[in-house]
Amino acid sequence: MRFMVIVKASRDSEAGVMPSTELLTAMGKFNEEMVKAGIMEAGEGLHPTSKGARIKYSGGQGTATNGPFALSGDLIAGFWLIKTKSLDEAIAWMKRAPFGGGDEIEIRQVFSAEDFGEALTPELREQEERLRAQAAKK
Repeated sequence: MRFMVIVKASRDSEAGVMPSTELLTAMGKFNEEMVKAGIMEAGEGLHPTSKGARIKYSGGQGTATNGPFALSGDLIAGFWLIKTKSLDEAIAWMKRAPFGGGDEIEIRQVFSAEDFGEALTPELREQEERLRAQAAKK
């Protein structure tokens, strides 16, 4: 099972405060442990929303709004993409993440082709597999 681990934004991350050398060292060690265990597929930090934009869709058209955005529970400061045998295993790994008091993450399972049932026709499945292979080459 694949899981997206969403690291919630904080006042500091939204203010552009960079992590300390100590936190970067601890995070590097944690990431290395996950890579050695074969569960980490990706992981990155994100710039604050002041350097981003949102696009809202209505009537088939998108309208962009530049950040910053008000600090709320839906802002993201970073992520991991991990592959574990279960949600419980993902939780066990993430409990070890080197975060401090008040930091928060969310763990969400990534859909697999099987989750879509008959709606994902053989043609759509083939297209998905082809696009994944092409993206992996770049």
